This record gives sequence, C-alpha cells and structure tokens, in this order.
Amino acid sequence: MPGNLKRHYEKGHLHFVTFSCYQRRPLLAVATARDVFVETLGAMRARHGFRLVGYVVMPEHVHMLIGEPPEVTPSVMLMALKANVSRKLLGECGGSRRFWQSRFYDFNVYSGYKKREKLQYMHGNPVKRGLVTNPGDWMWSSFLFYEKGEVGLVPIDVVD
Repeated sequence: MPGNLKRHYEKGHLHFVTFSCYQRRPLLAVATARDVFVETLGAMRARHGFRLVGYVVMPEHVHMLIGEPPEVTPSVMLMALKANVSRKLLGECGGSRRFWQSRFYDFNVYSGYKKREKLQYMHGNPVKRGLVTNPGDWMWSSFLFYEKGEVGLVPIDVVD
C-alpha cells in the first residue's frame, strides 16, 4: 500500500475496511480461528461502541462495514482488534511471529447504494471463492441477518 495513504474520518460515513492475514496466508482457514475472530469482534464492538453494519471472515482476510467509534478512530480500533485476535491465535498459525498485514484498506461509504454494493460484495465472497454454494451457508458473515433477520455470531446494526 502507498505510504501516503489518507484516511477520511469524522465525516459521519461508514467505512468498508479490508485487512489481510500476514502474506495472505490462510490463518483463518479453520472454523475455530474464525470463531475466535468473531468473538473478539463482538467484544471490540461492545468496548468501543462502533456500529457493525456487516462483515465476512474469509480464510486469509476480513471485510467489515463499520461506523466510526465515538472515542477512537477506526484505525485505533482495528489495531486493537487485530492485536487481540493475533494474541489469541498466534500459537496456532504455524510458528509465524506475525498474524496480520500491518495496513488495511478503508473506503468511505457515503450512500445507501454504496452500502448495498459493499454488503453484496462481502456476502458473495465465500461463494465466489468456492467455499460454499449459498452465502447463507457461510456462518462467519452477516448475510443471514440481512436475508432472514437472524441474529448471527455478532449483532448487526441497521443503518439506513
């Protein structure tokens, strides 16, 4: 990623963020690792008070659509999330000393159209990758909340 990356905070936008495991390794390939991630995500959501509008946990990366936490920037919150997950899973990733790539992709979502586009993209990711044939079969995402109103592994916040 470029060294002059600019983040646009405090505009009231949602943020579509993507971050990857170190060297795009499939460190979240097993269900127990994905479970640890969503459990930690729920704890971070409760601690920092940000809106979680959508998410999907893939074997080597994560997509989330989030609101800005009231007390810290999304960057600070994501750093804490990644640190907590890596601390819990570091012993299970084949001896690697790093779990995550240091940077993340952040796209400001400022319209209902873009919100729907990003949700559709992230929910379709497990199907596109051949992990499941139906997005509802991938339990590490917010798809079933939007499709059937089911509470999933992490509560989702409705945002117009």
